[in-house]
Amino acid sequence: MGASGLGSGLANCINLSNLTLDLYGNQIGDEGASGLGSGLANCINLSNLTLYLYFNQIGDEGASGLGSGLANCINLSNLTLDLRQKQLICFGL
Repeated sequence: MGASGLGSGLANCINLSNLTLDLYGNQIGDEGASGLGSGLANCINLSNLTLYLYFNQIGDEGASGLGSGLANCINLSNLTLDLRQKQLICFGL
């Protein structure tokens, strides 16, 4: 289940207007972040969102999926998004 499961549950909360999620250090990867974004995409009444997703394994693909979902939150007026990473990935060494 993980973050994708949480996203699936949030997809049913269409009247949700305020949400704070602190998912610090939960080993959430690209799939989980994208699933969370997909669920939040259905929360069209969301106006205040705070997501603490730091110290997870969210890469470019996951961040893109999360962003795509948030783009559907047309009533979002306040967003706090913390994606600090401890893990550095180097390619081409």
